[in-house]
Amino acid sequence: MKYLSKTLFITLLFITFGAANAQDYTKVDNAVKAYPKFSDPAKLAEQVNADFKQNDLKARAIFTWIASNIKYDLAAYGANRQPVGFSYSTQEEKIAKQKLMREDLALKTIKSKKGVCEGYATLYAVVAEKAGLETVIIPGTSKSHPAHIGKGPGASDHAWNAVKINGEWKLLDTTWAAGVVTGEKPAFVFKFNDGYFFADPDVFFLNHYPDDKQWLLTKKTGDEFANLPLYYGNYLMGDYQFLSPNTGSFTDGKYNVIPFKIKNLKKGDVVHYAFSKDRKIIEAKPVVSDNITAFDVPLSSSSNGTLTIYVNQKSVAAYRINR
Repeated sequence: MKYLSKTLFITLLFITFGAANAQDYTKVDNAVKAYPKFSDPAKLAEQVNADFKQNDLKARAIFTWIASNIKYDLAAYGANRQPVGFSYSTQEEKIAKQKLMREDLALKTIKSKKGVCEGYATLYAVVAEKAGLETVIIPGTSKSHPAHIGKGPGASDHAWNAVKINGEWKLLDTTWAAGVVTGEKPAFVFKFNDGYFFADPDVFFLNHYPDDKQWLLTKKTGDEFANLPLYYGNYLMGDYQFLSPNTGSFTDGKYNVIPFKIKNLKKGDVVHYAFSKDRKIIEAKPVVSDNITAFDVPLSSSSNGTLTIYVNQKSVAAYRINR
């Protein structure tokens, strides 16, 4: 199965998804920063088991080490990887061969210190299993560009993980936690983002839709995924919430204005918006009442394209405006 596509590249370039976690993992992260550059999944699992006893702490340590040490492999971006075929005569033989393939990819990823999403997710699964954790690799669709607004889940272009902690499955994405791609000549830059660790399923859903719906871990649907705006990472790291609009696409002529309501903006936060066709950044004129910030974005004949909302000069959400 092919997990990599232009979608992931765009995602790495534009999105730094984040979300607050209830648990403070600072001590775990600091400990992991002192770890050596392991070249063997078993050695990493051994170190994690020696340092941590709680399963959530083990899961975090593995997540942090991989996101801090594995570089996204831009050279492999867009490569047409052919599925690896193999024969088997029993279910046990099939499982054994699949496990061997995962072990090989995990070893390749940790030795080279680079990979694409399949390598990140496979390395996490292999190390986690060696550390005694139950985990799965989840292929699916990512939402990463304004062009994806209105489009439902399609061919798999990404892969992430779920790990079972105290009987409950938790979602995580080490690829997107590792960093971003920047520059005119694209280059990967490490930028640890723990918003991808144990994110609430409804938050994870904003940019991830699994091939197997059981891994949604929420009652959201493919239609809801399609209709979502594109939420950038700055939105999810901002401790505020867009109450409306809750759809990502509008038709010019049918709507004269788009009314926005945002909860929990802080005093002094400044909101701007811009249409891709205009290339002008306009400051919104909000009205604040009961901790709700309300403002309208007027539409005109030149409003088609992408509408981007900024908070404190950082892009937080995007919407498609159609003629």
